[in-house]
Amino acid sequence: MSVAVELRGICKAYGALTANRAVDLTVDVGTVHAIVGENGAGKSTLMRILAGVEVADAGTVRILGESPARPTAREAIRLGLGMVHQHFMLVEPFTVAENLVLGHELLRAGLLDLAAARKAVADVSAAWGLEVPADARVEDLSVGEKQRVEILRVLYQGARVLVLDEPTAVLSPAEVTRLLAMLRRFAASGRTVLIVTHKLDEVMAVADRVTVLRRGERVGDLVTMQTSPAELAHLMVGRPVPMPGNRPDPPDADPAIDESIAGSASGGSGASAGARPAILTLDGLGLVAGGRSALAGVSFKVGAGEIVGIAGVIGNGQSELLDVLGGLRAGATGTVQFGGSDRVNLLTLSVAERIRAGVAHVPEDRADRGLVADFTVAENLMLGKLREFGPWYALGRTAVRAHADAVLERFDVRPRDPEAQASTLSGGNAQKVVLGREITRSPRLLLCGQPTRGVDIGAVEAIHAQLRALRDAGVGIVLVSAELTELLALCDRILVMHRGRITGEFLAGEADLDRIGELMLGATAAPAAAGIGGPP
Repeated sequence: MSVAVELRGICKAYGALTANRAVDLTVDVGTVHAIVGENGAGKSTLMRILAGVEVADAGTVRILGESPARPTAREAIRLGLGMVHQHFMLVEPFTVAENLVLGHELLRAGLLDLAAARKAVADVSAAWGLEVPADARVEDLSVGEKQRVEILRVLYQGARVLVLDEPTAVLSPAEVTRLLAMLRRFAASGRTVLIVTHKLDEVMAVADRVTVLRRGERVGDLVTMQTSPAELAHLMVGRPVPMPGNRPDPPDADPAIDESIAGSASGGSGASAGARPAILTLDGLGLVAGGRSALAGVSFKVGAGEIVGIAGVIGNGQSELLDVLGGLRAGATGTVQFGGSDRVNLLTLSVAERIRAGVAHVPEDRADRGLVADFTVAENLMLGKLREFGPWYALGRTAVRAHADAVLERFDVRPRDPEAQASTLSGGNAQKVVLGREITRSPRLLLCGQPTRGVDIGAVEAIHAQLRALRDAGVGIVLVSAELTELLALCDRILVMHRGRITGEFLAGEADLDRIGELMLGATAAPAAAGIGGPP
């Protein structure tokens, strides 16, 4: 079997941080090869070096038998390698067709041939089963649709080696199934796939071989059929890791949760659903966005000390729901009552006022909405709570550093450097910074979008423990996740959204994956579960 990709002795350091240390990797033509490891293990850096986005300090790269004359992305593309990055590389105001042909424009009389560009979208979409509207502006697409555009663009460029960094992090279960099937077809056609992922079930389902990185070094290279998720997880983190199940027994509350959280809300996981006081009540919430009804009469309640999960195929209103509740979208109708005796309509409050009232928000798009890329980690951890560190013109730098050190330690952010720029963090570590900032606000209500997207299995375990501890301290949580197993593991109730409406509701112990999946695709609504979650 011929070799598609060969890396030898790859080294890369950023100051004192070593991202890759003498890494070797060989990938055969016509195979799917997975790269796994903890956040910060060097996976994405290694793939960016392969794709010409980063330049190695030492080592050699060969793609389909040739070494790049210059280590650039253009040269990698010329050799037949295309990379779909974890964070989108799209021009938001452009249409899908315009993004697809960008850099490879189809011209007629010296002008962009839009008809040919639209046909290119249709042809590539049909060939690989990744449908997306050619004339839609990227800025109006859902996260899942943007991911499809990224994949289609690389395929349009004629890539014979396809590198995907966390490609399923933004896809629904049905979309994941289709993508994995497409990757197998891609390999069967004589092409090659390298996939960076934290989802070990996907590794077992699609990969022929798997390479494990830990702290910048290769610690394993295995045939997938001869290993197991438990062995891979052990290699990734260097210790045995409990594998996720549907719903583990609730752990004891995390002692690191500030006592002020427990004092800020009543309730707790020990109370029955009917006994929990409502911390959030939505009544007839509506929103028109992008010319469509994104939210259509959404009504439900969240109790203090309750996690309410929102399931649905991406693009059915979940993102807009979190944006409205967090104050990132205006123009909503209906009411959103928040609080106890101090109840207030959230729709009348600014983002700053919501934060002061006790609302914390982990947005789905951590890169664009969760972090300021050019700020340091310490500066990002101050956002929304500058008053705690003194007046803006005389911030207490010692207090800022101490706060950052504590959050980085508690959430195991790597590198543990408060002065590192947020833009240098891996996706999973960036997510930990956002979660750390929001959880340490001492919230009464946490709005949480895709909390473990792009996060390794060890960090997932820790994040879940933090969310359960918040719930046990009396905080109400609205949790949007594309991972149904995550919703089953964490939530007290699960609501299903389809086309902007709540179409079903389940108590966690009664939730059925098949029925939830049917409702996500538009089946007849299920009866509401008993307790606080029925329509107000």
